[in-house]
Amino acid sequence: MKKESLEQRVRAIKGSLPPHVLLVAAAKTRSAAEVQTAVASGIVAVGYNYIQEAEAMRQTLKEWEMQETSRRLQWHLIGHLQRNKAKRAVELFDMIETIDSLRIAEAVDRRCADIGKVMPVLIEINSGRESNKTGAPPDELISLVRQIAELKHIEIQGLMTMGPRFGDPEEARPYFRLTKKLFDQLIKENVPHTEMRFLSMGMSNSYEQAIEEGANVVRIGTRLFGARNEA
Repeated sequence: MKKESLEQRVRAIKGSLPPHVLLVAAAKTRSAAEVQTAVASGIVAVGYNYIQEAEAMRQTLKEWEMQETSRRLQWHLIGHLQRNKAKRAVELFDMIETIDSLRIAEAVDRRCADIGKVMPVLIEINSGRESNKTGAPPDELISLVRQIAELKHIEIQGLMTMGPRFGDPEEARPYFRLTKKLFDQLIKENVPHTEMRFLSMGMSNSYEQAIEEGANVVRIGTRLFGARNEA
């Protein structure tokens, strides 16, 4: 059987998603050629876990991006942000999906103030309450959102969760449901300066279940690009 090309995989997955769902291509370790092919095939948002890798890729694609006048590529930070990397993060990214504490939010706010930018962010939830994972505890979310919403250069636009990883994606549903419940609760809270637009849940193994549970942003890497050890 002939192996599908990256272009075919992108188009197949995009074609299978509901129109309201944003596909973020998780591009960690991928080459510039792969990212360019994905974008040419219809990807409008790429996600990176690490500041240095995103910075290197943006530099590599700088001239190419400037020529792509017909589309605006979005750059999302989908990995944990350290406070000492906040300056580069606000310069590089169009959205930070992983704000999980007031201290991180304040660092982003200060750096955004320096360059006159308002950063769209998602609040990351540790839906599995795992001690080795980042993300805000679910029972502290409302209080945290109220504090972050007072910052002038951050705009809260929704929630994100990783959730525990399982071989069977059906086992992820309770964590997606919890995050959707918190998302809906925040809508009812009507926190000032907060617009609950995006619910980012699900990756290559679980994005279909995440969409069924309410996600409108999915972060897919392997299903798009193939296994990282492929030639």
